[in-house]
Amino acid sequence: MFICAGESETFDFAKPMGIGMIEMSINLTKLCMSKNPPAFIFFVGTAGSYGEHKIFDIVESKTASNIESSFFHKKSYTPINNVISASKLYTRETVINSSNYITTSEEFNHYYLSKNIKLENMEFFSVISVAQHFSIPVAGAFIVTNYCNANAHKDFIKNHKKAMELLTKYIKE
Repeated sequence: MFICAGESETFDFAKPMGIGMIEMSINLTKLCMSKNPPAFIFFVGTAGSYGEHKIFDIVESKTASNIESSFFHKKSYTPINNVISASKLYTRETVINSSNYITTSEEFNHYYLSKNIKLENMEFFSVISVAQHFSIPVAGAFIVTNYCNANAHKDFIKNHKKAMELLTKYIKE
């Protein structure tokens, strides 16, 4: 089953589940507990690039992290496993970082890249977490709309329509 965040990121082939990690977790859990849970979950959405991927690149992944920028300056810690993967070859996977916040400072990009974290998407960590809890295979495809910098939101808005069209074409082909 194809799923997406919803609102401005809605596709005719995907079921909207909610924006951010909390809405996604709640609604995807409800779906997985329904009479007809999905046999496979494939998330589609947009992403910001920490610099390695260019605008409109499309990347597939089965690995996500949940790392806040403060972690890299030893200003926070977590007791949870902050990198999860549905791939046995996760060391070769592009890691997608999820947070309820969008990175707008290039200051942190090299820290993420040094950990093989190339993109950020608000929902993917939740998608993998819920899918793994219910033993459902999972993957995702992401199109880059912006870089993680001061222009992140402006570039997201500017590139969003074309990105949605390109990602739809990619999935349907």
